[in-house]
Amino acid sequence: MGIYRDHVVPHLISLAMRNRELVPYRRRVLSAANGRVLEVGIGSGVNLSFYPPATEEIFGLEPAPRLIDMARRAAQRSSAQVRFIEGSAEAIPLESHSVDTVVMTWTLCSIPDASQSLAEMRRVLKPGGLLLFVEHGQAPEEGVRKWQNRLTPLWKRLAGGCHLNRPVRTLIESAGFRIGELTTGYMRVPKLMTFMYEGSARPL
Repeated sequence: MGIYRDHVVPHLISLAMRNRELVPYRRRVLSAANGRVLEVGIGSGVNLSFYPPATEEIFGLEPAPRLIDMARRAAQRSSAQVRFIEGSAEAIPLESHSVDTVVMTWTLCSIPDASQSLAEMRRVLKPGGLLLFVEHGQAPEEGVRKWQNRLTPLWKRLAGGCHLNRPVRTLIESAGFRIGELTTGYMRVPKLMTFMYEGSARPL
């Protein structure tokens, strides 16, 4: 989120539910990670304990130095080699076709240029590589969407750049990915921020 994700989004969601209810999302999404992994918006490193043994190396991209310092401590308990990169998702400082898996969890809502960041994720993925994601975004009900659209301009200022109304599936597909698996649905109230998109995609 803005300073991408372990920062604002899970905290705000936890106003309505305990953080432990996010654990099944993390566990499911990260179970498919393998090889060289780029986690976009690694934040404080909350996901590190959920990576499977098939993960060889993790590049943790994060724009906030304070959060990188926190993630370094979490990395000490990880079996995988973790390297941290201070930088932006719109200009990922990795070579093209250099990673097997890209992970983003509650990140896309707050990246200023979501389309550019997804194009960069596609660029760094190897042919046949995997994008794993869980994001909140645009709800299917018209009434909820109207409120998301009305409140997003104010919400962005209050919540680190978070957009309530991003059409996650459309953004991913428009960036040149084919979605293979997708599960959607609300976690709990408030509906404005808890319609989840969970799944995987591969570059076309």
